[in-house]
Amino acid sequence: MKYRLSLLALLLLAACGGQPPKPVVETTGAAPVAVLPAPTFQDKKPVAAKRGGGFYLDDGPLENSAVDLTALADAVPRAEPLHRFANRPYVVFGRDYVPATRHQPFRQQGVASWYGRRYHGQKTSSGEPYDMFGMTAAHPTLPIPSYVRVTRLNSGLNGGPETGKSVVLRVNDRGPFLHDRVIDLSYAAAWKLGIVENGSGTVIVESVLASAFTPSTPPAPLQVAAADPAPTPPNPTRPPEQASVLQDIVEKGGHYLQLGAFGNRDNAESLRARLASTLGDLGERLQVRSAGNLHRLQLGPWADVGEARRIAEQLKTAFDLPSVLVRGQVTGDR
Repeated sequence: MKYRLSLLALLLLAACGGQPPKPVVETTGAAPVAVLPAPTFQDKKPVAAKRGGGFYLDDGPLENSAVDLTALADAVPRAEPLHRFANRPYVVFGRDYVPATRHQPFRQQGVASWYGRRYHGQKTSSGEPYDMFGMTAAHPTLPIPSYVRVTRLNSGLNGGPETGKSVVLRVNDRGPFLHDRVIDLSYAAAWKLGIVENGSGTVIVESVLASAFTPSTPPAPLQVAAADPAPTPPNPTRPPEQASVLQDIVEKGGHYLQLGAFGNRDNAESLRARLASTLGDLGERLQVRSAGNLHRLQLGPWADVGEARRIAEQLKTAFDLPSVLVRGQVTGDR
């Protein structure tokens, strides 16, 4: 909590930012669209909050959960059609991602992270609600849906030998977007691999094709008690005078900080949910602005361009979160 407060304090005290970069043309769908690119995102090492056993970023299991994690079986690969929208190219923090559009052999070694109760019940890029007790994962470019085997490596130089721990997961979400992470695991998958406490671990990610999958032992039918429903986050209503001021800014155009652009709205909503819990009160100003087949995740609005630039610099200083200044009235739905 102190760490969260210190970051929010930085947002109030940091100095002015610089000029935004020039727009470039991004191809999304059938026609090119002008999009302002964000600078390259630089990762900041995660901090483990010591509460209730030291869960990563204080994002541990739901309280009073009746789910028996030891009884959860791996995902069983099966032939599924690719999602109609979740495999389109997209941009996050100025980096282009081009998802694969067919199943093929894939192998990758790197750092895995995980996400838990903060996102439990939120919509994933596939449109499915995120289940922290499901055997699922998020990957920037693997097809949605697809299946992977994730094997934990020992710590040390280049990850060291395998630990013998491995899980088969269904990829149904996009992320992570930090440059030294290769995959985001569900809480259950991270627990099974033994990386919950540390928050991350070195793994090997390998694609698993449904036609070639042979489980070592058929999974037994599970009788697992349902998890307690995710707590409904507070949704405080802005005072009428504050709402009126924001509406006036919107009607006059306002200034926004753009964080990403997607061809699939579910991808944009998924990133909004992740950032909302990180930005505290500022997260209330996150919105997805849609125009045709392009869905932009933006923060704002601010009436004064100088204020918007100060916030942009503060986001970069406090969170290593780059953004691009844009202006315009809301087009499409939020």
